Order: sequence, then structure tokens, then C-alpha cells
Amino acid sequence: MGVVAKRSSMIFYSGGDDHYSHRVRIVLAEKGVAVDIVEVTDEQHPEELADLNPYNSVPTLLDRDLVLYESKVMMEYLDERFPHPPLLPVYPVARAKSRLWMHRIEREWCPLVEQIQRGTKKDAEKARKELRESLVGISPIFEDMPYFMSDEFTLVDCCLAPILWRLPVLGIELPEKQVKPLMSYMERLFDRDGFKAALSESEREMRP
Repeated sequence: MGVVAKRSSMIFYSGGDDHYSHRVRIVLAEKGVAVDIVEVTDEQHPEELADLNPYNSVPTLLDRDLVLYESKVMMEYLDERFPHPPLLPVYPVARAKSRLWMHRIEREWCPLVEQIQRGTKKDAEKARKELRESLVGISPIFEDMPYFMSDEFTLVDCCLAPILWRLPVLGIELPEKQVKPLMSYMERLFDRDGFKAALSESEREMRP
């Protein structure tokens, strides 16, 4: 008699090349959470997703009777549900600052990624230039701290890592001599076991 694998109580509906799904997968991997990942594509779109999520979109997290469909909410929920290792600072002021950085990434950089991927050629080029200049501008902050405004890896890094990983496919080439601290930060991120484990098949193919 064969061994029947027990399904996890948690199911994550994920887009293999979606950076919002990627950030949640990083949190799941960093926490070592047992989860069934269902990859969603235009060709393979589970019917139950429309019943779970009013937007019929990814990412969507199902944990028993709880359904979440906003990536930052998922990330904070997972950090509280699985407290080790913690991915937000302990002290309220530091936690608030981390949340504010996550909000800024969401408001300032994520729309640029969307514009590059889906906008007109003119809009994409404008967004590409703006994102490149923003990343060059933040590079110096990594001279003093190994992670984003922190000595420890946090949810802020989980939000930024998927964007940085996608730079080649977004057509953004950074001036390496000008952004050495940022390049070192990227190496630290991409070398983490959690980051490597979180990569989907299509994400692995984004870089040689």
C-alpha cells in the first residue's frame, strides 16, 4: 500500500512570474511554512479561485477558513502566525517605519514595474528611466546596513527582492561602478536559501 501525502491546510495560489506572488513565496520559504502552491496562469486558472477571491486574482492565500488576497496583508499575517524568524522589528517605531517603506515601494516602484510590463512603448521607457534613477539614488543606504534600512532581513526586503530580480527582463541595466552597495545588497538577497527556494520555474529563467 502506497504512502498518501497529507495535504497542507494552507494553499497559496501564485503567479509564476508575478512579483506580488513572489514576495509572499519568499516569506513562506523564509518561515519554512508547509504550503501547497498552485501556479495560476491564463491557461490554467482554477475555477475555485473566483469563489475565494472577488477579484479572481493572484496572489491568494487560503489558510483553513481564512482567505487573503492582498500581498502585504498576507506577509504580515504569516509573520504573526509563524513568528520565527521574525520579519518585522519588535519595537513599534521600527515596525511602523518598515511598514512605511513597504507602502513607499508599493506606491512608487510597483507602478513603474507594471508600466514597464504593460504600458505603451513610450510609457514603459519613461518608467524604466525613473526606476533606474530611483535605484541608483538609494544605493548609498546599503553602505551602512546589510539590508534595507536594517541590520536584519525584513518584509521590506521581501517586497524589494522580486523587483530587483526582474531588472534584466524589465530592460534595466544598472551602472555597476555607481551602485556597488546596491549590487552587494542584491547578492546577499539572492544568495539566501529562502530566496532561492521561493523561485518559480519561470523566475529561475529570468537570469542566466
